[in-house]
Amino acid sequence: MISDRLRLKEKIGYGFGDLASSMFWKIFGMYLLFFYTDIFGLPAAAVGTMFLITRIWDTLFDPVVGVLSDRTRSRWGKFRPYLLWFALPFGLIGTLMFVTPSFGSTGKLVYAYLTYSLMMMVYSMINVPYASLLGVMSSEVKERNILSSYRMVFAFIGSFISLILIEPLVEFFTGITGSVQLGWTYGVMVIAIMCVLFFLGCFGLTKERVKPISEAQDSLKDDIKDLFRNRPWWILLGAGIAALIFNSIRDGAAVYYFKYYVAETGNFKLPFLSASLTITTFYLVLGQAFNIVGIIFVTPLSNRFGKKNVYLGAMVLATFLSIVFYFLGSNSVVWILILQCLISLCAGSIFPLLWSMYADISDFSEWKTGRRATGLIFSSSSMSQKFGWTLGGALTGWLLGYYGFQANVEQTAGVQTGIRLMLSIFPAVGTLLSVIFISMYPLSEKTMGKITAELNEKRMQNNLTSK
Repeated sequence: MISDRLRLKEKIGYGFGDLASSMFWKIFGMYLLFFYTDIFGLPAAAVGTMFLITRIWDTLFDPVVGVLSDRTRSRWGKFRPYLLWFALPFGLIGTLMFVTPSFGSTGKLVYAYLTYSLMMMVYSMINVPYASLLGVMSSEVKERNILSSYRMVFAFIGSFISLILIEPLVEFFTGITGSVQLGWTYGVMVIAIMCVLFFLGCFGLTKERVKPISEAQDSLKDDIKDLFRNRPWWILLGAGIAALIFNSIRDGAAVYYFKYYVAETGNFKLPFLSASLTITTFYLVLGQAFNIVGIIFVTPLSNRFGKKNVYLGAMVLATFLSIVFYFLGSNSVVWILILQCLISLCAGSIFPLLWSMYADISDFSEWKTGRRATGLIFSSSSMSQKFGWTLGGALTGWLLGYYGFQANVEQTAGVQTGIRLMLSIFPAVGTLLSVIFISMYPLSEKTMGKITAELNEKRMQNNLTSK
C-alpha cells in the first residue's frame, strides 16, 4: 500500500476546498436572508418558505451525488474530478444569486427560487465529493483527525476572509456604480473568483489512496440497505442536523440583532490597516477567529479524551452560554463579544469531529459488510449540514415574520425580543438535541483502532493476491 502519511502540501491543498466552500457558505448564512429582505425586497416569511422548499429538495439531492461519485471512474479518481468540473459553475451561479433583476415581486421570487436552487445543487456536486475525499486520502484515524482539522481551519479562514471583505467590497462597488444592488453583485463576484481558484488548487494538490477491499461494484440497493442499518450513521446524522440548527439560527439572525437591537453603532479600527469594521462585522469576524482557536485545540483534546467526550463537553458548554446570551442588554457590547468568542470556540471544535467521525463510519460500514460506499456515507454529512441549515434558515425567516418584522424600520419590543431569542434560547435547543444524539455514539477510539487494523490487513492480503 502507498503510505497513508500525508505531506503538508497535501493537507493544505485539501484545506483549500473547504476554504472555497466556506467563503460562499458564510455569506449565505450571514447575509443571504438580509440581502433578500433588505436589498432584494422580498418578505421575510416568503424567504423562509423558499429556504425550506428548495433546501429539502437539495438535501435529498446529496445522496444522489454520493451515489454518482462512488461510481465515478476516472484517471483522477472517484471524487477529485468533481472539483475540476464544477468549480466554475460554483462561482458563476453563486454570483447570479446576488443579482437583483428589474422584475416585479413575483418575478423576483421566481428568480430567487431558480438561482438559489441551482446554487445548492452545484454546491452538492462539488462539496459531497470534496467531503468524501477525506475518507480516501488516508486510512489512519489520527491522520484523518489532523486532515479534518486542516479542513476546518481553512474553512474558518475562508469564512474570516469573506466576512472581512464582503462589506468593504459592497461599499466600494456601490460607490463606483451608485447602486447598492450592483455593489452586492460585484462584491460577491470577487469572492466567487477566489472560490474557483481555491477549488482548482484543491484538485491539483490532493490524491486518492484508500481502495475498497473489493473492487466489484456493489448494487445501489445494497449500499442503501447498509446505510439504513448503520446505527452510528443515524446518530451522527441527528447530531449534525441539531448542531447546524444551532449555528444557522445564530448566523442568520446576527445582522438583524445588531441593526435593530444593539444600541452601539461605532466602528472598530484595525490596528495595522487604514480601515475599520462595523460592530456587526467585528462580531462575525471575532466568531470566525475563535472558531479557528477551537479547531486548533480539538485534535490534541480528542486524541487524549476521545472525540465523543470532547464533542459532548463543547455542546454542553455552548448550551449554557447560549442561554446566558439572552439576558444581555442592548448596551452590553463587551459581554456580547465575550460570549460570542466562547460560543464560537465551542462551535469551532465540533465540526472537525463530525467530519472525522463520518470517515470512521465509512470504515465501520466496510468492516461490517465488506462493501465501501464512501460517497454515499459522506453525502449524509452534507445532507445533515444542509438540512440543519434548512430548518435553521426557514425558522429564522418564519420567526421574523411571526414577530412582525418589517425591513428598514424601527422594530417593536416584540420583534426585538424575537431577535434576541434567535441568538440565544432557540440555538440552545439545537445544542441540547445534539448532546442527546452524540451521547449514544458507539464508535470509540479503541473500537476504531481494531477496525482499522483489520481493514488494512484485508487490503494488504488483496494486494498480494492481485499481484
